[in-house]
Amino acid sequence: MVKEKTRPSDKGQQLSSENKDLVVHNDDFNTFDFVIKTLIEVCNHEPEQAEQCTLIIHHNGKCVVRTGDYSTLEPMYREILNRGITATIE
Repeated sequence: MVKEKTRPSDKGQQLSSENKDLVVHNDDFNTFDFVIKTLIEVCNHEPEQAEQCTLIIHHNGKCVVRTGDYSTLEPMYREILNRGITATIE
């Protein structure tokens, strides 16, 4: 017998203290150097980490660049969007 997996409700997810992922998505507009600089300045990445994330974004279409609670990720998310880079909190 196969048991069906269930997903928890999405209600109240933004206010939850459970960890979320800040995901940056690939686009055809921003340069590698700009995305790397943004990840260093906004997400406090080391240069090597920012470069690796940028390559993953380019090749896979997206990359989790930070994990944490929503209240920590939200200001980073807003700043990344303000710089013209596509991002989501998932």
